[in-house]
Amino acid sequence: MKKVIATQNAPKAVGPYSQAIEVNGTLYVSGQIPVNPADGTVPESIEDQSRQAFKNVGAILAEAGMSYSDVVKTTVLLNDIADFSAMNSVYAEFFTEDKPARACFQVAALPMGVKVEIEAVAVRK
Repeated sequence: MKKVIATQNAPKAVGPYSQAIEVNGTLYVSGQIPVNPADGTVPESIEDQSRQAFKNVGAILAEAGMSYSDVVKTTVLLNDIADFSAMNSVYAEFFTEDKPARACFQVAALPMGVKVEIEAVAVRK
């Protein structure tokens, strides 16, 4: 069974996609950029942008009744791979045990000129 997950505690989808879809206990979280859903602002630093993107992922996980501990795979997109170390430090704040599998790529550009976008796959325990 497919279920659309949506929360006002993460940025609204800006295109024809859902914040997340759950199918048979697996949650697919769309890429989250570091937009504060309360006021639409974007932090400046890569650390603050990474933290906000993870908060957005967390809000979607919570809406689905899940948490970071349920995440099994992430994909991180950076507009500059030189930001990898700084992003990685923030990443470690959110995944402290049983870290998920991950891919990280540098891309040519991200929506709204942000520095990072993060997507996740989580599995209900």
